Amino acid sequence: MDLSEPFRGSHATATGLLTPGVLRGPRFRRLFPDVYVRAGTDVDLELLSRAAYLLVAGHGALGGFSAAELLGASCAGLSAPAEVVSPYRVRSHAGLLVRQDRIPPDELQHLNGLVVTTPQRTAYDLGRRTPLVEAVVAVDALTHVHGFDAREVLVLARRHLGARGSAQLPQVVELSDRRADSPMETRLRLALRFHGLPLPALQHPVGPYELDLAYPAVRIAVEYNGRDHLAPDRALHDLEREAYLTAAGWIVLRFGAYLVLRRPDLVAARVRDRLAAAARSAGLPLDALAAA
Repeated sequence: MDLSEPFRGSHATATGLLTPGVLRGPRFRRLFPDVYVRAGTDVDLELLSRAAYLLVAGHGALGGFSAAELLGASCAGLSAPAEVVSPYRVRSHAGLLVRQDRIPPDELQHLNGLVVTTPQRTAYDLGRRTPLVEAVVAVDALTHVHGFDAREVLVLARRHLGARGSAQLPQVVELSDRRADSPMETRLRLALRFHGLPLPALQHPVGPYELDLAYPAVRIAVEYNGRDHLAPDRALHDLEREAYLTAAGWIVLRFGAYLVLRRPDLVAARVRDRLAAAARSAGLPLDALAAA
């Protein structure tokens, strides 16, 4: 038993690795009933999900945002709980969402000793159980990483007729684009679309670089400016990239997390103002800026 990973306390004490007193002491942290990690361990969604799996191993799977996380398509919010799916009744706990469901074997897969819902099933579940924007974010992330067509989600919907939330799936699939490189890029794209702006080109190449969202006709790009851009190496790369784009005649509009998440209307308004001015200068109607 590897005590550097989440473990069952009862197994550790039964095998003599730990005494009950040590287990209850300051060296270990209890995540769920009988599930522990070493104190000081950074508990993110991936670790919390692996811990939650111990509660259903052999009679359940990881689903929803937990499955997406383990499948390499991270798209959950910071406070998202771990999620398990089981045909049997399992008690929910703080940090754990339990769904009682019997999932067909071909909608499950084994992954590093865990059972998780397949990318398609995960997209189907998140696409119908979360609000529209977050549903598109999840489907974008899963299709981008695993390369399947979002319409496969609708195939599953027909297989599970009448499932709660399925009425949302056609709209989610219509809005999805697997070229999206990150969840925040998807949120930016939807902010523009939902506020009536022309659809931008995705991953538009300019020399050695790619622009997240671009309007090539007027050389205006829209990008998310995340915390990773503060790292020294990334900041240097950004300066070189910015100089290249400026020399090529591009203007890049950057938006941080607060505006993208909390005020997408302001994001759209600022982009609209710049596009409208550029379109007038170019003698083009605003609609002509849409990507082909």
